Amino acid sequence: MDLGGEFCLVCGGQPPLFSGRMCEKCSRARVNLAEVPKNAPWTKCARCGLVDFQGKWTNVDSEDLWYELVQRNVEFHPDIEDLQIGLVAQEVDGRHTLIHIEMEGIIDNLLYAERHTMRARMSNGVCLTCTRRAGNYFEATVQLRSSARRLSEKEFSELRLTLDKVIIEMPDDPMFFITKEGPVTGGYDVVLGSKALARAWGRHLITQHGGQITTTTSVVGRKDGVDLTRLTLLYRKPGYEIGDVIRWRNELWRPSSWTGEGAILEKVERRERTGASWRDLENANVVARLSEFSRIAQVSEDSTVAEFLDPNNWKMSAVRLPYEHIYGRDLLMARIDGEWICLPRLAVDGD
Repeated sequence: MDLGGEFCLVCGGQPPLFSGRMCEKCSRARVNLAEVPKNAPWTKCARCGLVDFQGKWTNVDSEDLWYELVQRNVEFHPDIEDLQIGLVAQEVDGRHTLIHIEMEGIIDNLLYAERHTMRARMSNGVCLTCTRRAGNYFEATVQLRSSARRLSEKEFSELRLTLDKVIIEMPDDPMFFITKEGPVTGGYDVVLGSKALARAWGRHLITQHGGQITTTTSVVGRKDGVDLTRLTLLYRKPGYEIGDVIRWRNELWRPSSWTGEGAILEKVERRERTGASWRDLENANVVARLSEFSRIAQVSEDSTVAEFLDPNNWKMSAVRLPYEHIYGRDLLMARIDGEWICLPRLAVDGD
């Protein structure tokens, strides 16, 4: 032994030396890639099944959960490089799962390979969402109403189904839940756990069905110096749909699209388009619904008039053709004030 040279501090062996100035044999006997605990706890909501994952309650795949438990509970050597980990989960019972871990890594240019077993122990908890649901917590109320006429149960059901579509399209949020809902006098109320969800639903209703929204906010308390508020969103659906025939300012019109402040109308008699606000349309009356229209094949036609068999009495009748009528195309007919009127086509008619 060279008295002035390096040597292993454990056995006195010759270089090369590695971690802690030890030879390879002593290093491998004393250095570990990781310290693995026997047990790793995790929490699952007993009501909805969400998992406390990375500080949030969420749905998570089992494989992602096991890797998260390893990252959260295993203490790796600070000098490890090129770490590779493989996991195999073995369920013991409903609460316990054995996680068999194989890992490889390099420390001080030495390749280490180890195997460990860690037990994942599940405990029951209650997530924030379920806690609030159990306490009838809510942040917003959406009131579905109508203007000009009373909506049918089917129409209210169609409006309610749009909420499910909005929830699917929005990012996952545990606060997107319904506290309670049901019909009330003159409409339908939905109580929600999130103001953001209520506003998103309101925007969707305006875009797809038109109408007006009125919002009011009330203060219900304070927390950490900040006001706690609740939102009431009143949505009024117009008494007509896209494509219906309405009488407005003594003329017949068909709404072709919704805008933020009203609707775009197309005149039945001649090519004319105009915009109208909800205030302007307050006195508009529905004279024919889109669902009531008839498609009738003409018997003969010229440039302005078509003849057809009236389905009510099977007698030959004549009707004036709409502007931009295409020769030979079926007639889109509506019965208005006891007379048949041939309507110009809109995109909603599907032609």
